[in-house]
Amino acid sequence: MQQKSICFIGGGNMAQAIVFGLLKAEYPANLIAVCDPDAEKRRLFAENGVLVSTDNVASAKACDVVVLAVKPQVANEVCSALNVGESAVDFSQKLVISIMAAISVEKITALLHQANNVVRVMPNTPALVSQGMFGLFARNSVNADFKKFAENLLQAVGKTCWVDDEPDMHAVTAASGSSPAYFFLFMESMQQALLKMGLTAEQARLLVQQSALGAAQMVVENPTVELATLRQNVTSKGGTTAAALNVFNEKQLGQIVEQAMLACVARSKEMEKLMG
Repeated sequence: MQQKSICFIGGGNMAQAIVFGLLKAEYPANLIAVCDPDAEKRRLFAENGVLVSTDNVASAKACDVVVLAVKPQVANEVCSALNVGESAVDFSQKLVISIMAAISVEKITALLHQANNVVRVMPNTPALVSQGMFGLFARNSVNADFKKFAENLLQAVGKTCWVDDEPDMHAVTAASGSSPAYFFLFMESMQQALLKMGLTAEQARLLVQQSALGAAQMVVENPTVELATLRQNVTSKGGTTAAALNVFNEKQLGQIVEQAMLACVARSKEMEKLMG
């Protein structure tokens, strides 16, 4: 991938996942800067050769790419501070990547001086183990090279999926942004059931996590096979798997999942409105 100087404003979990993923991919540490008020977070990055600072403005001015990695609740405060008077950062020739949930491109461009190239990203926590799924949106006017750089940057810690319309980012939130928690809940429920059946916590954890990993890998390695077909392939008529699936169907698991994802979308839309 191209090498540009990158400034991360915010050094939380997602910034750490991306930065350390880049370092693992041998991206030069001296081209990465992280701004965070927390001394312990700065120490973590500095120990790995990354430049650290508490001065968002100076760091943003010195870099080609600015990654906004703060909580959405402080977006106004952080972005406004980059756009004050004579010290305002000129974003006209910079790429801005936002991984702030519920903050629209329109909002970001309004907050940042001449921010013409903004890529909005919905990440998820498996990026922490280099298995992230990132949904991306950018306006048609965004420089194609900048879009490619954003894509390559995130592919250091996962997969990317572009959407053509920004409202689709709400569906991305339901599909990948929040979904690790769905899978964790399902696995947790299986584990609890196994404990009641008399297995130890270690046995239950191993059985559940490896089965989940194996099932996901089968999906990955069979991209042309429908999910329904994969399910059918392990379901013998009148067998044990069929007995379990019959209960899921009787309890309308499909409808429960759909309703949960729609609730996620509704809340995402509500949060975006609240953020202005």
